[in-house]
Amino acid sequence: MHDIVLIPGDGIGPEITDSVTTILKEAGAEINWLEHIAGLEAYDEVGNPLPDDTLEALKEYKLALKGPLTTPVGSGFRSVNVALRKELQLYSNIRPAKTLPHIESRFDKVDLVMFRENTEGLYIGKEQWVEENSHAESIAVVTRRASEKIIRAAFQYARNNNRHKLTLVHKANILKYTCGLFLEVGHDVAKEFPDIHFEDLIVDNMAMQMVMRPEQFDVIVTTNLFGDILSDLASGLIGGLGLTGAANIGDDAAMFEAVHGSAPDIAGQNKANPTAFLLSALMMLEHIGENRIAKNIRNAIYKTLADKSVCTPDIGGSGSTETYTRAVCDNL
Repeated sequence: MHDIVLIPGDGIGPEITDSVTTILKEAGAEINWLEHIAGLEAYDEVGNPLPDDTLEALKEYKLALKGPLTTPVGSGFRSVNVALRKELQLYSNIRPAKTLPHIESRFDKVDLVMFRENTEGLYIGKEQWVEENSHAESIAVVTRRASEKIIRAAFQYARNNNRHKLTLVHKANILKYTCGLFLEVGHDVAKEFPDIHFEDLIVDNMAMQMVMRPEQFDVIVTTNLFGDILSDLASGLIGGLGLTGAANIGDDAAMFEAVHGSAPDIAGQNKANPTAFLLSALMMLEHIGENRIAKNIRNAIYKTLADKSVCTPDIGGSGSTETYTRAVCDNL
């Protein structure tokens, strides 16, 4: 039995959480869910979008499945998601993007995995006014230690998963200190992995290459801001954020999450697509060694996607969250 913290989230979060937990139970996953709140719901209930008891549970159990969160406007928090990653030192944000059967997209051979450094870059929020409302500055931080950890994690993933190429994305031609350091570390770490082909691309060229020939990429590693942008671009290549899972992994803890928003406009209407959150849950199952169950659910998802009468409208279906969930369970 695995003890896992469960944060259903805001908006459509509770609906897709119910779907995912139902499917995992039907598949035979033995999980003791420890439910906690965060985001807008927590702010409304206790005045804090990241309550102390939620954070304490995450630090104690070190494993979580988290639905989409809304950071309340005017709460003083820049982002609950960013705060969680910093508190738990989840330095690797991992976002696979793979063409799915029976889903219309512009490409049919995409199979890449994006590694995004999760704790540094511009996302530290180190900003200041030089002249209020007239001149602002923001500082990006890149350290050798954090760069080594994310780049080595990406190389190790490539080796462990029989992938043969790693692309490091940067802007070292202009940002010679921050991106220059990240690139330098990339070349150093690459020497430890002679079996993995290593290349580096400037971020603007990378964006162009991804929309021209995405099939050329395998594992990608980059800094926080570039990874934030390129991982969404990668999702767009295969049909959108509703079809990609995500993991945040550190040395001691891991959190798996829905990368799409809370979609309050369709909350409670039985229209939400659980696929992305379900794929995140499969990454979680693989992380804890439940590979067989993850494989069975993945096969059931693929079979379900072939029947548009049970799929949600966003992926060309005429069904609902409930019909999708029932179909995946039936297809196990």
